[in-house]
Amino acid sequence: MSQPAVPRAAGVREVAARAGVSTQTVSRVLNGHPHIRPETRRKVLDAIEALDYRVNNAARALGTSVSRTIGILASDASLYGPSVGIAALERAARDAGRWVSTAYADAADEESVRAAAAHLREQGVDGIAVVAAHTGSLDALAAGGSAAVVALHGDAAAQRAGAALAAHHLAAAGHERIALLAGPDDWVEAAAREAGFDDALAARGLRRAGRWSGDWTAAAGAAVAVEIAALVGRPDAPTAVFASNDQMALGLAAGLTRAGVDVPARVSIVGFDDNPDAAFYAPALTTVRLDIEGEARRCIAALVDRADAVAPASAPVLVERDSVAAPASRVNDT
Repeated sequence: MSQPAVPRAAGVREVAARAGVSTQTVSRVLNGHPHIRPETRRKVLDAIEALDYRVNNAARALGTSVSRTIGILASDASLYGPSVGIAALERAARDAGRWVSTAYADAADEESVRAAAAHLREQGVDGIAVVAAHTGSLDALAAGGSAAVVALHGDAAAQRAGAALAAHHLAAAGHERIALLAGPDDWVEAAAREAGFDDALAARGLRRAGRWSGDWTAAAGAAVAVEIAALVGRPDAPTAVFASNDQMALGLAAGLTRAGVDVPARVSIVGFDDNPDAAFYAPALTTVRLDIEGEARRCIAALVDRADAVAPASAPVLVERDSVAAPASRVNDT
């Protein structure tokens, strides 16, 4: 009995036929040629996915200095921000004609970071994108090898600007005693957001009305709520809080409500991230939205030396909902 024929894997010609382009165009897309129209690149990439076309990167790397693979070094992927960042980097890499290899590490443990980076470098990645960067992890990566390293949200200006939007919004609502619920002290993004918040308060002649630090989780926000609730009614109590991410803002709002503190009548809250559930919090959360997709494109473009071909990420945006109101003292005075 004859054996059934094994289907031949799709090749460049099949990809070109499906996309309606020449084989030369397919080759240019695969090689990351900068002068390909976005719609043409998209057609070719869609055809590659539909046909399950596979490039033998190992064979290709024998004759070239690049592997066409970007390494993603990630930590804390269970949190909203990092998980969305990883997905955005994968999309940006695919759109740039690159493959990705992801390694996970405990970003607070420099040895774990070095081991994950070594794993990626052993695969010959052309560069490493870091998600949820800690100060120590970036130092460890800088000392660990020749592959380029770029941090997602490495542009601290956007983080600072977003936090400043939150502070200015609360001040414009009449709040003069605004507290900070910061992220972990060793996170690069947490430090940038705290700096932006402080700068905005200083520009308005204000100072923090308290500072707490959490681990980005709702549980951390709920724990801080107990302390803030105990202050309500005192002259120095905060009337508003900027939480450095939405998950901590959720826990803070829930904890204050359980303690009998009305949000926003007694304490207003602004978060950061605009996660998909923020509109469904009680109350719906005012928050800051970053252009994650734009940041991911910038990050990948920097690693493939095409930064000049990518538009910068959009500026952060304040999304106004129901968690901010005028302070109780101002309401009572009117």
